Amino acid sequence: MAVLLIIGFGAEVFAHGVAEDDKAFIEGVSGMQLLPFIYLGAKHMVTGYDHLLFLVGVIFFLYRMKDIAAYVTLFAIGHSVTLLYGVLSNTHANAYIVDAIIGLSVVYKAFDNLGGFQRTLGFQPNTKAAVLIFGFFHGFGLATKLQAFTLAQDGLIANILAFNVGVEIGQLLALSAILIAMSFWRKMASFPRHVLIANSALMVAGFVLIGYQLAGYFTPAVN
Repeated sequence: MAVLLIIGFGAEVFAHGVAEDDKAFIEGVSGMQLLPFIYLGAKHMVTGYDHLLFLVGVIFFLYRMKDIAAYVTLFAIGHSVTLLYGVLSNTHANAYIVDAIIGLSVVYKAFDNLGGFQRTLGFQPNTKAAVLIFGFFHGFGLATKLQAFTLAQDGLIANILAFNVGVEIGQLLALSAILIAMSFWRKMASFPRHVLIANSALMVAGFVLIGYQLAGYFTPAVN
């Protein structure tokens, strides 16, 4: 299901395409535009399939709200730090490589959910540290999208902060929908039987994302 969903979005989504009207606004705006940038940040997170797949993996076996809050907070700290740092310091990273690592984060969490590390390596990596570290890469992924545009310096800091606030709002909205769906699914008698299928699908989706991004990295752009 996850793979079909990704494929259905098409190549523009794979490349984290931005709608033409949003692109025109971002490159044409000057001065503080807090509400529009909050909206753009929320929109990007809600439609960011790679971020959402990772969040699904993170909360898959989390039942207590305090545990969910702890992990989501670590993820939010991670992607906020690198989003703000990447854009404001003009630190660039190759978008294909960053997005491939984001795909790897989906594979990693699904493999972890299936107990893969315990069975293959004999130990369990620190799950909270992993979420924080991958959060850094997710933030750089967001930064590379903004760095692809010519951003006006007037009001830049305020607008980027607003964009980050929007990302957090979008994350909360998406997480709420995911948790509602997960709560109904977990009550079904079939849930234990679907754990392997669901996380295997997440792994396949992650590998698809990795493959697509690496193909873009190694294939020269055709003008």
